[in-house]
Amino acid sequence: MILSRRRFLTISAAALTCAGPGHASSLYRWQGSALGARATITLTHPEAARITESARAEIERLEQIFSLYRRTSALSLLNAACYLEAPPFELLDCLTLASVAHRATAGLFDPTVQPLWDLYARSYSAGHAPSETEIATARAHGTWADLRYDASAITLNPGMALTLNGIAQGYIADRVAHLLQAEGLSDILIDAGELRALGGNPQGGDWPVTLDSPTPARIGLRDRALASSAPLGTVFDAAGTAGHILDPRTGRPADPRWHLVSVSAESAALADALSTAMCLMSPEEIDMAVKAIKGAQVVHLAPT
Repeated sequence: MILSRRRFLTISAAALTCAGPGHASSLYRWQGSALGARATITLTHPEAARITESARAEIERLEQIFSLYRRTSALSLLNAACYLEAPPFELLDCLTLASVAHRATAGLFDPTVQPLWDLYARSYSAGHAPSETEIATARAHGTWADLRYDASAITLNPGMALTLNGIAQGYIADRVAHLLQAEGLSDILIDAGELRALGGNPQGGDWPVTLDSPTPARIGLRDRALASSAPLGTVFDAAGTAGHILDPRTGRPADPRWHLVSVSAESAALADALSTAMCLMSPEEIDMAVKAIKGAQVVHLAPT
């Protein structure tokens, strides 16, 4: 199995000067990881190291809720038992946002594709694509409509499982932003795999973001979120043709009609979910979906 992950959002380094936290006029950048993606927090503040340590601890706490690779995470426990009593607030909150994205995308954003994702990963690890019968079996476990959740418990059908990889990175960026806003901070850029800007660049202007695309684009980001997805951004196969975004209508990888889809919104979680689902959409469907989320905008759409 090839799980090569590309990043499509980069901070334009030429516009930024980074140094240690003791340099009041320079940007300080913390670097770590969030759900397997590189994470950074960029700011100017005399207590930058303390601030970013607080944010790092929050990312670690949220990983223990959303990670599919930690057996003791809340999501992993839910998937293993198809039931989770007294789920964490953040998991319920993220599921509520996922439901909003599910409706806005006419069901194309669907976290219940995890059994399919596991099937593709196992099959390509063994050197072949999954069979039609295997795909049908994986799809038969249940859909988003079969999910039940409230403050007391989350319940899945037997054999169901969820992946929040198409929304949780954005959600983590939003939660870190909320944490820092509560401290009265601004002019900070949070990158947890998707971007969330509090204010603008403290050195002046917006945060400059470059999109990696056949037609590269430069975007200024201020008090907004930005997320990008690509059908072939992560692939299962060595040939690079079986992408990681699976179509819940067919059980197959997205037809790579788009090289890159970039969405801006007030919420990084919703921008993340929309950009994921839009990889499966026609231009007309994309237009309908973006209108369903207040403040959302498609800022870059690169065809293959």
